[in-house]
Amino acid sequence: MNVIIITKQLTLVEDTPLDLHALAVNAQHAAAAFLAAGTAANTVRSYRSALAYWSAWLQLRYGQLLGDAPLPAAVALQFILDHLARPLEDGTWTHLLPPAIDAALVDAGIKSKPGPLSYNTVSHRLAVLSKWHQLNGWSSPTEAAPVKTLLREARKAQNRQGLQVRKKTAAVLEPLQALLATCDDGVRGVRDRALLLLAWSGGGRRRSEVVGLQVGDVRQLDADTWVYTLGVTKTDTSGVRREKPLRGPAAQALSAWLKAAPTDAGPLFRRLYKGGKVSADGLSSDQVARIVQRRAKLAGLEGDWAAHSLRSGFVTEAGRQGVPMGEVMAMTEHRSVTTVMGYFQAGSLLNSRATSLLPPDDPQQNESAEPERD
Repeated sequence: MNVIIITKQLTLVEDTPLDLHALAVNAQHAAAAFLAAGTAANTVRSYRSALAYWSAWLQLRYGQLLGDAPLPAAVALQFILDHLARPLEDGTWTHLLPPAIDAALVDAGIKSKPGPLSYNTVSHRLAVLSKWHQLNGWSSPTEAAPVKTLLREARKAQNRQGLQVRKKTAAVLEPLQALLATCDDGVRGVRDRALLLLAWSGGGRRRSEVVGLQVGDVRQLDADTWVYTLGVTKTDTSGVRREKPLRGPAAQALSAWLKAAPTDAGPLFRRLYKGGKVSADGLSSDQVARIVQRRAKLAGLEGDWAAHSLRSGFVTEAGRQGVPMGEVMAMTEHRSVTTVMGYFQAGSLLNSRATSLLPPDDPQQNESAEPERD
């Protein structure tokens, strides 16, 4: 086949052609805008907080800020050793961050309190540093083998010494019912009951997904069934809208809330003023967490409660009741089986025959038995 290439002299609209190996400044700004718009607000806030900490720590520890060059692996290693506690032979724990720098970080409001950071916090800040390097087109110091090895061994050391990663208390059926029992028939109680049941029964929704729901995202099928529509979420950014069902008490609670606070548009769950007046403004993610914590306190429940308690509780309870994992993941939209497995197995094992191999004690047999003699 003969290919004819037609050439034509084109007139440049700019004085200087672009560099083939680098983005123009305006293109860099456009790319940054896309990244910002495509990132969840909570993630943006956590990135900003982590980068502010990195900048402050670097200034105090090395006399420099995050600049125009990548950081070496030695800096990431020092960060781990400065912030993760390690056990000493006498049973005490220590970390390398000098007390004066620790106090300065606290005084500046960059750090909440003196002392080591949790493993999760250190891991998150290393991940943010890696992302920052990636966006700048640099190799990340966190990918260096010594950094990965130190972080892995540090976690093993902490686990062996009893420092476990904290998880929020799972709201399985019984504590969920206790939370719901604190919700009266006032506007606040009606709203909170609908919110708790939608987040739990609707598949363990994340707090960002709950506050993102609009009135137009829900529709009633019958007296006992509603469906709600999810768009972009943490794990699904395709924009394809998916419907999830709400049935029974969750559907009834949603009907009661929309009757108590009728509206044709806007956020599904809205803020309340004193006296039960409903605002047009939607709840924030933090307010969802505070609602769970407040209801847990009113119910007298012990544990570490947060919005995630509803998500983990839904999965755990589904495991208790023998729901197939595929059906559970279809509701939660977990992408990782490993992530959901821990909660699911914990629930399913509660009813496993493997936990009840010994027969129960017979009280009558114990009473008739002769007492042992010395």
